[in-house]
Amino acid sequence: QVQLVESGGGLVQAGGSLTLSCADAGRTSKTYAMGWFRQAPGKEREIAAAISWSGADAQYSDSVKGRFTISRDNAKRTVYLQMNSLTPEYTAVYYCNNEVSWGQGTQVTVSS
Repeated sequence: QVQLVESGGGLVQAGGSLTLSCADAGRTSKTYAMGWFRQAPGKEREIAAAISWSGADAQYSDSVKGRFTISRDNAKRTVYLQMNSLTPEYTAVYYCNNEVSWGQGTQVTVSS
């Protein structure tokens, strides 16, 4: 059963922007944080950003701070990742997580 569904990935030129979405079809009864992770080719999966249930607390890894913005709409049970000023180093599969499960990932490719 698919619980988290990411979308919005694709190919973008360096300097461009993308917004990823993650819809949570499963969890409805508990409050939970959500996070975006990324896994570049040949590297470990690492966290990019996380956001509290209320949305008041957002945290970012040093590698994305200032470029990425995480947000959420609890009415839609969706979390977003706005990515700006992308460079090829941000090429990766991006996954969302709701403390319990993972999405299938969405590929982001940044061309130089």
